[in-house]
Amino acid sequence: MMMKLGMVSVLTLSTVMAGCSSDSGSGATEDGKTTVTFWHSLTDSTGDAAEAVIKAFEEQNPDIKINSVYTANQGEGQNEKLLTAVSGGNPPDVAYFDRFEIGSWAAQGSLEDLSALAEESGINEETYYPFAWEEASYDGNLYGLPISTDSRLVYFNVDHFEEVGLDPENPPRTIAELEDAADKLTIKDGNRFERIGFIPWFGQGWLYGWGWSFGGEFFDPETNMVTANDPKIVEALQWMTDFGQKYNVEDIAGFTDSQGDGAMDPFLTSQLSMKVSGPWEVSAINKFKPDLNYGVFPIPTPTGEDHTTWSGGWSVVIPKGAKNKDAAWEFMKFFGGEEGQKIFSEIARDFSVIDSVNEELGYKDDPILGEFVEILPVSNNRPVMTQGSLYWNELASAVENATRGIVTPQEALDNVTEKVNKELK
Repeated sequence: MMMKLGMVSVLTLSTVMAGCSSDSGSGATEDGKTTVTFWHSLTDSTGDAAEAVIKAFEEQNPDIKINSVYTANQGEGQNEKLLTAVSGGNPPDVAYFDRFEIGSWAAQGSLEDLSALAEESGINEETYYPFAWEEASYDGNLYGLPISTDSRLVYFNVDHFEEVGLDPENPPRTIAELEDAADKLTIKDGNRFERIGFIPWFGQGWLYGWGWSFGGEFFDPETNMVTANDPKIVEALQWMTDFGQKYNVEDIAGFTDSQGDGAMDPFLTSQLSMKVSGPWEVSAINKFKPDLNYGVFPIPTPTGEDHTTWSGGWSVVIPKGAKNKDAAWEFMKFFGGEEGQKIFSEIARDFSVIDSVNEELGYKDDPILGEFVEILPVSNNRPVMTQGSLYWNELASAVENATRGIVTPQEALDNVTEKVNKELK
């Protein structure tokens, strides 16, 4: 789930897959150049960024031509066209690929193992943020080069804080402080919220974020089994459930159901004082509410220490059966290296997965974006596994069922663990 700093999430910047092409267009051209076909779903600024990377690469590699082909997809299970091309033995040479899907595709043999190529080229995990390299790998082998990323923090309305006597220079660090702030910020008339301080599951308040903040682990790589019922994750969901009960989950649902997006987002209309979200929120604020007085702080933890977050993002991969693997790798090395990353990130306004690039582009100097970059070295990635999408959906259902009082948090997460592990087996 990678989100874009500009207008929309890179994760969600495309539509459903189009029909299948019978020719990837790879091979040698009449002038002797090797043509590398590159499938991607990039549009607008990210599309411009990719074209700039291609132009720079071709200038430095005159014997290779990049055939850039737009193929709409959403990531996360929406790659039917690419899967069909791989199955038919006629895939593109390189594809822009959601890192979240690498585990399941690598497991079914649909991606080329890049480990040997990376070792020969001197490319290793030291170059990238740890979570990005881990998410691009499966079963100890590398299957993609990371390209872009994001992170999640809590946005807060500075004016609201000052209004109720909270110090905006010292926002909540512990769960208890977050609860206290939410209570002071909330204004409720009967069943109706005039303003609500915080909703744990609103925006990007996924259980992944809270589970890691409470110190839980979602996956055991030794057994290849999920651990959704880790006591710390159960504790996190219990806290979310208790929060819903305190403010009446049905009243919260009535509030959220009445809200809109864009300019009508409740944080922008000052009806919500705090909200978990990503760096893309900055562009929405600049567009719809440029005078909003706001700040960000790390997702609180029970102890007020060991703050973390989670990140998604995209990569470039070589689909299984690509015809121009060596030339494809040359392009991938450039795109995933510091020079290519700088070109892409500067135009797309996405965070790079290379810390030095984010620093060079000035992201660390920005009072808001800098906070999102600073936490990246300790960020988490969603488990690299064959049932990643199922796990995501089941965790979301667990939050819904527990906060609504249908099952207890323990029962909800026991059910998730049992169901997903059954599929993994």
